Amino acid sequence: MAHSRSARDFVALSDLHPNLARPNVIGVVIGKTDVRSFPDRKNIGTERYTFGFTIRDSPTYFINVQSWGREEYIRSLSESFRVGDCVTIENPLIQSKEAEREEKFNPVTPSCYKLLLSENHSVVKTSSCYDTDTRLLSLLHLPVKDPQDYYSLGDIVANGQSLDGRVLNVLAAVMSVGEPKYFMTSDKRKGQRCEVKLYDETERSFPIVCWDNESIQLAQSWIPQETVIFASDVRINFDKFRNCMTATVISKTIITTNPVETVVDVYTVEQLKEKALQSDGKLEPLHGIIYGYISTLDIDENVSKVLRNRCSICRFIVNEVSNTCTFCSDASPESRSTFASFDILVDVTDHTGTLRSCYLSDSVAEETLGCTVTSSPNWRNGLKVNLLSCKLADPAEASQSLLGR
Repeated sequence: MAHSRSARDFVALSDLHPNLARPNVIGVVIGKTDVRSFPDRKNIGTERYTFGFTIRDSPTYFINVQSWGREEYIRSLSESFRVGDCVTIENPLIQSKEAEREEKFNPVTPSCYKLLLSENHSVVKTSSCYDTDTRLLSLLHLPVKDPQDYYSLGDIVANGQSLDGRVLNVLAAVMSVGEPKYFMTSDKRKGQRCEVKLYDETERSFPIVCWDNESIQLAQSWIPQETVIFASDVRINFDKFRNCMTATVISKTIITTNPVETVVDVYTVEQLKEKALQSDGKLEPLHGIIYGYISTLDIDENVSKVLRNRCSICRFIVNEVSNTCTFCSDASPESRSTFASFDILVDVTDHTGTLRSCYLSDSVAEETLGCTVTSSPNWRNGLKVNLLSCKLADPAEASQSLLGR
């Protein structure tokens, strides 16, 4: 099996094996670590640099990639893409992994191999998913673990210190995202920390802490009281200072933003409106499935009402006036750029009524419309509905929903 892009073929990750000559692979980046350095045993007094990332090319297959080399090469490569980008890798070394040892610190993958990148022989390029395979975009919203295999925040709190040190999965909504804090460690290394507060129907506030730049930048793109995350393999600890349980993002962690596989509840438009009325204006994030159709898709408006600019590093919407990202100001000027993305208001209708002014945005809009964009801006207040996925429904499934079964 291979994905084709014009005359060039990509080997599916599930088909990789060490005997392949000069393979090319493609995938969407679902996880990434910061650059680290270690003493070089061969050249005493010098350091080798490394970072890792995880790519996915299908719902069931993903693989870890590791790169080692000079500081300039590793830092340049790391800054060239982020979680959510599509990348192509030419001529990686395919190597069998020692699962027990390597998966202690890296994401658990279904592949028996890992990919190693060489500065002299391998090439990594960012690529538009629409130049390759639009299906890659939807993989960003599929958890890497069983979507029903998670602890509620209430369960973690109830179990208390018995879970101290355990690594497990969490599904929750984002209550707030803290500002990144920067500091210097005792060995003169720069450090950073960002705390995010999560909540679900069992617990009102639960902290999850990010210590690395990659997860901090990802967290800055989350929208409080709208974004839901499925965090696989976070470490749970008891914080003695605050006398509470906390979660920490570690090198094994893969975070899926707005996971569609965990959304199973079906609603009618009427039911959603009733929930909004019952909430007394304080509607908490609610995720569900509607069997309906887009009844209004107004893309003939002024371009500023259809497109917004996002930061190419963290994908957060940038300041409309300065066209700069407030979260990535420390990034090098070369890596700072913006890209245009859809932010369209649509109406969704079913047999019970119409939800007006729903947001069809970013990659979900691109996947739905089957095209990309090039331009920017506008945000509105009030009750907001964001479409996390928009696909053709199974006719039998839809008809049963419409009949109330």
